[in-house]
Amino acid sequence: MTQTRRAQKVSFYIAIISYIAAIGCILASVYYSGELGSDHPVVASFGAAVVFFVGVGIVLHVIGRVDIPDLKIKSGPGNADKSDLK
Repeated sequence: MTQTRRAQKVSFYIAIISYIAAIGCILASVYYSGELGSDHPVVASFGAAVVFFVGVGIVLHVIGRVDIPDLKIKSGPGNADKSDLK
């Protein structure tokens, strides 16, 4: 199993929260669709929020679960002549 960094764990948990928010917006959209009618701007706004939260959830879910390599530049004896990398 790969080791995930703190930022990856945070992004995964925010993705879960985003999925839950999308479910809440779906429920609100269904409720207000019955109360106000399906052509009301509030219903359209909740529909747009569903698309937004699902998109954010997918992106953060991928960031939270992907194997990101360590991209730090390591200086060692072989890199002694590369002073511009410090």
